[in-house]
Amino acid sequence: MDKFDLTFYKGKKVLVTGHTGFKGTWLCRLLLGAGAQVTGYALEPPTEPSLFSLADMGSQIRSVTGDIRDLEKLKAVFAETEPEIVLHLAAQPIVRESYKSPVYTYETNVMGTVNVLECVRLMDSVKSFLNVTTDKVYQNREWEWGYRETDPLDGFDPYSNSKSCSELVTHSYKNSFFADGRTAISTARAGNVIGGGDFAADRIIPDCIRAALEGKPVPVRNPHSVRPFQHVLEPLYAYLMIAAAQYEDGKFAGYYNVGPGDEDCVTTGELVELFCCSWGERQTWENHFAGGPHEANFLKLDCSRLRQVFGWKPVWGIREAVEKTVEWTKAWQAGENVNLVMDRQIQEFMEMGE
Repeated sequence: MDKFDLTFYKGKKVLVTGHTGFKGTWLCRLLLGAGAQVTGYALEPPTEPSLFSLADMGSQIRSVTGDIRDLEKLKAVFAETEPEIVLHLAAQPIVRESYKSPVYTYETNVMGTVNVLECVRLMDSVKSFLNVTTDKVYQNREWEWGYRETDPLDGFDPYSNSKSCSELVTHSYKNSFFADGRTAISTARAGNVIGGGDFAADRIIPDCIRAALEGKPVPVRNPHSVRPFQHVLEPLYAYLMIAAAQYEDGKFAGYYNVGPGDEDCVTTGELVELFCCSWGERQTWENHFAGGPHEANFLKLDCSRLRQVFGWKPVWGIREAVEKTVEWTKAWQAGENVNLVMDRQIQEFMEMGE
């Protein structure tokens, strides 16, 4: 398949859930640049500061504040918007938070998915639906090779397990209500993302940035855990590619891993070392491993299906991803317009991918 052209989205009505989050804001920026008519449905931004607010995204799209657990409000937004494409990103996305708030995590990640799919079922306008889950949906056996889409789903912690359930909900709705092909349904299982504007708690790169801005060493909880880190534009571009392809031909609907190549699956310690080198200013880090709730130590994805079906491959390796994150952060600190920085990085990403 030739390189996907985002101008497919020009004039398309797109509904994004979770648009006020880090990934959601970058996704909206991509869609705006492509000329889409974007509606977002989400809670208020989850962090302070937030990329959504810094980018003034609320003034550039139709932004609806609402809880994904509120089915009636969600139905009303679908009826008003009549979306053609729905990208479902809304979630409680933090593993450690899921141990503190398991019921809320399941309500949001499982029933939230049910509610969105129910709205899709009731709305004839929707031709393409993509549920964004996570690399953590798989039963993790701590083995050294990547998980494939056919491997068993069974996340360990409440977050990972709730996203496994979200996958199963999607499979059931697809089989029960969309077997006629009127709406193409896919899920995308993405690895850990980094990029400018992520201010979340309990995430390694935001932890690095907070420490660097305070002039302190970076505290690293588990420097030996291996994760498939990638720049946020990598999976977002893949989501848009999948959603567009299945819009035009239902044969592309399915389940896709989205992650880096094996060479970019690094330990958390290696990632932080890359950050310190890129940041400069004699930035250092410290090993703060002290147990804590269970998190997988070794996790990789096999993305050969995405490569085979779409001819897809990552644009930026882990080093470039870290450098782009640092570049964005230092530009923001210097008072630059963050939308211009985002647009510049999107342009560089698109040109390098050609």
